[in-house]
Amino acid sequence: MKRLILLLLCMLTLCVANAKKMPEIKFEKTTIDLGTFSQDDGIQKCVFRFTNVGNDKLIINNVHTSCGCTVAKYSEEPISPGGSGEISITYNGAGKMPGKFKKSIQVFTNCEKDMVRLFIMGYMSDVPSPEPEKKQE
Repeated sequence: MKRLILLLLCMLTLCVANAKKMPEIKFEKTTIDLGTFSQDDGIQKCVFRFTNVGNDKLIINNVHTSCGCTVAKYSEEPISPGGSGEISITYNGAGKMPGKFKKSIQVFTNCEKDMVRLFIMGYMSDVPSPEPEKKQE
């Protein structure tokens, strides 16, 4: 009887240990401010870097942006525990209304908390960028 109880206790311990084996995504930043830029320079890029701080392989299943002016690129390869990766974001404000903006990016993973929300923000002015001065010869 003692052996049966000991065996059941060992099996229960293994089940609990395996149940906690999950990936966990940790971003360096969850919001990036693109600052102020001119409408004639409306394409802005940034990168969200992350690390898998869990103890199983991290898989990014999908990345969804709040509008068509924001595009995300990411690797679909699994990321081992301790490994890192990045999600590249391109914001295209060409033809959009000038002013302050804030866009969201939803990252869907195989983590226990399966969705993380990231943000980009900035101010796009309608004033053209100054022309570089030409050298006089």
